[in-house]
Amino acid sequence: MNVYRYIRVSSIDQNEDRQIVAMTELKIPQNNIYIDKQSSKDFNRPEYTELLSKLKSGDLLYIKSINRLGRNYDEILNNWRKLKKEMYVI
Repeated sequence: MNVYRYIRVSSIDQNEDRQIVAMTELKIPQNNIYIDKQSSKDFNRPEYTELLSKLKSGDLLYIKSINRLGRNYDEILNNWRKLKKEMYVI
């Protein structure tokens, strides 16, 4: 089982430190941390896409809050469904 962390802020000038500090005790390897600095208008984000390509059945993904995935409720549900059912992420 691999452990990953996903962090997203809405723009390049926003600071992701609050999300990083909140999960520091998890001690996730640096190469398993994915950070996007862009709007949540859709899920076409480079780091998120890369993360999805790495996730395997049984992996653990930490996200500080569900709104870090996006703002569109339907898209969040679709992506959550993909993470839980298709990839079997716990």
